[in-house]
Amino acid sequence: MSEEKVSLRERVKLPPAAALVDAYYRPAIAYGTKYMFGEEMRIHLAHGLMLARQGIVSGEDIAKTLRTVLDLRAAGPEALDIDYQQEDLYSYNERFIVSALGPDVGGRLHTARSRNDLNITSWRMALRRRLVQLSETLNALREICLRLAREHAGTIMPGYTHTQHAQPISLGYYLLAYADMLERDAERLAGALDRCDRCPLGAGALTTTAFPIDRDHTAELLGFPRLMEVAYDAVSSRDDAHEAVSAMAIMMTGVSRLATDLQEWNTLEYGFIELSDAFSSVSSIMPQKKNPQGLEYIKTAAAYVTGSMGTVLACSKNTHFADVNDGVTGLNAATMDAVERSTHALAVAAGVVDTLSVHPEAMLRSAAIGFGTATELADVIVRETGLSFRKAHNIVGRVVREALESGRIAPEMTASDIDTASRALFGQPCVISDQAVERALDPRGNVEARAVRGGPSTSEVNRMASERLARLEADRAKIAAVVNRLAEADARIETEVAALLAQCSAHVKQLDGAVRE
Repeated sequence: MSEEKVSLRERVKLPPAAALVDAYYRPAIAYGTKYMFGEEMRIHLAHGLMLARQGIVSGEDIAKTLRTVLDLRAAGPEALDIDYQQEDLYSYNERFIVSALGPDVGGRLHTARSRNDLNITSWRMALRRRLVQLSETLNALREICLRLAREHAGTIMPGYTHTQHAQPISLGYYLLAYADMLERDAERLAGALDRCDRCPLGAGALTTTAFPIDRDHTAELLGFPRLMEVAYDAVSSRDDAHEAVSAMAIMMTGVSRLATDLQEWNTLEYGFIELSDAFSSVSSIMPQKKNPQGLEYIKTAAAYVTGSMGTVLACSKNTHFADVNDGVTGLNAATMDAVERSTHALAVAAGVVDTLSVHPEAMLRSAAIGFGTATELADVIVRETGLSFRKAHNIVGRVVREALESGRIAPEMTASDIDTASRALFGQPCVISDQAVERALDPRGNVEARAVRGGPSTSEVNRMASERLARLEADRAKIAAVVNRLAEADARIETEVAALLAQCSAHVKQLDGAVRE
């Protein structure tokens, strides 16, 4: 069989139309080559080993085939001579193998297998590896946030609601809160990874096969801890991609919110932080400019990932529950784009946060003058006078308004102002000491007073950060276990392939010796 005749397209007479090649096959093969080539080589080796082990194909034929697969793996996809007369990466892999060995030997590797289960297994393996990498990058950002949370547990700054001063917090408390959101992102990614990490191979087109294959063996060789058992589900479902990209979109939404805050705090008007030069860009005309390039990249990446989620879900929406290109294959590009952008964005975010220059004096001054201590002042009135909180709230609200109208800042409010407001509002005095007012208006005192569980006091921030660092290490251990499992599976394939090749080579030598005798 000549190379020109090695084709899967015997059912049709014409080659793919040029318009379809440009629109679909060319980009699909490019994506397949980028993401699936290495995974497909692993699958060929694992499937071939299983065929020989089960006696479905002779060990000698499989040995010849696997040698050719190893040659192709070493040569890389550049050896495939892609002419776009075939439909996908697998077609060119098979053409290479059959051209080298002939159809009687090379044509046996696809026994008991379909492109349906082959391709979905390749994509799950590719997504699995990238979810591991994404999780590792996310955990690096978590660690940085938790480390800086402890370092800045006493760096006082305003806490905001609706972009207005709310109550004093610390930068450490802010980063701790963000680290908790990242921890939930890690949990979602772990769930997505767990459900992606299931092996469809052996499902065939949709009903498995009548050949006595061992699906569990190939799953083990490919590093999967379990099967997608129902074959129809294995080739028809893409909730692995739906879930993964949804988790990424949620995560990137949170990362974009961090970037938005940092971008604002990086302005001259705030002066709370300064980005490292390494994550900044300049202007071609304005000499003074130092632009927050890293933060703007993060926000752009978040927009793309959100768009990818819509694309991935829309590709499958209203499609038949079966192996169909739009609902099963068509979402691969958007999925991989999302995971790559998310990984890059998290790496940039980690670098930005880790190299921030923090200006504690500017933060403390803003917290002191911005009336964020008003809640504590109302609380002090309640504790010292017995007034209801609502009355105390009204009194302090009036004092704040009058201070702003007269151009005063928060530390300039006095006990006399409080008494005057109380008499005007309720016709009764409100007597507290100037010292009590001064303590209430101290931002650091506000933070340290809130020492209940989950509060911003230094002791609570340090306690919570330590607990979360311990949980982070547990999460890292789980990811490391997946990495080790995949490495062990790769090593096992290599060992079993080498053993089969050695066994068949020894058998050939024995036969040669017998012939000579």
